[in-house]
Amino acid sequence: MVFGRSVNRTSAPSPVMTYRITLERNTLRFAAAHFTTFGGECEPIHGHNYDVFVEVEGDLTADSWVLDFSETKRTVAAICKQLDHRFLLPRKSRSLEIEERDGEYEIAFRDRRYVLPESDVAALPIDNSTAERLAEWLNGRIRAALSASGASNIGRVTVGVEEAPGQVGWFTSDTP
Repeated sequence: MVFGRSVNRTSAPSPVMTYRITLERNTLRFAAAHFTTFGGECEPIHGHNYDVFVEVEGDLTADSWVLDFSETKRTVAAICKQLDHRFLLPRKSRSLEIEERDGEYEIAFRDRRYVLPESDVAALPIDNSTAERLAEWLNGRIRAALSASGASNIGRVTVGVEEAPGQVGWFTSDTP
């Protein structure tokens, strides 16, 4: 009885069982420069030693694992390497004027102007180079790489990007 009513125990939802692996920092990191725009302002260029956290949920394979830790770590490390020692350029920024020509990016914000060689830039399809948007971009790349490798058992992928100790931006995506 619950508050004077009987409870039909046979209609109670069955427990949800989830398997999950987690890969954390130290081996998944990149160093990069960026600035963010917010409230009509633009930070000075600065850098971070970013740590990346990845959590993958899914069904167990025939081998009784969600994913091979070593292979998944190599996949994520390769994606992080694309950002390592680069300037993180938010190509979809509404605040920046960005031109690409002659192997360079010219970036302008009001009276400030930067010219960077393409080889030093990770041009990302995001609107701001915040930890949250970096986590979203990494999530999409990780999910695509897992799919390309044949991993069809993946349900949820969560990525965290730590730009300083205790400051982590997170993004989670579920398989539709």
